[in-house]
Amino acid sequence: MDFSAIRKNIRALSFDSLRTDCDNFFEGVVISAELEKLNTQLKNFLGEPVYPSKSRLPYKVQETVDGFGGIMPGQTLYYKNSGSDSIFAMLWPWRDGARTTLKIIQK
Repeated sequence: MDFSAIRKNIRALSFDSLRTDCDNFFEGVVISAELEKLNTQLKNFLGEPVYPSKSRLPYKVQETVDGFGGIMPGQTLYYKNSGSDSIFAMLWPWRDGARTTLKIIQK
């Protein structure tokens, strides 16, 4: 799992704004027209979303997610653990329906 490859592919999307782009953290606001492409890319790298889900998140995942603002109904969380590295991708839709905040974290 290569965090830099995920960042490279995600940066090709149209963003309303880029907030942070560093070695282990990416944050930006994507326009709604790009959400389908974004979700497809995240699924290709990380698999299906782990939230929303009927199952509870593992404690370690919940603890990390809480440190970045938590996850609530209406939001989406992707997570993949490859042993030494974990990658989280959180999508927080805005109330205006036109934008979604995206946070991708490698831990």
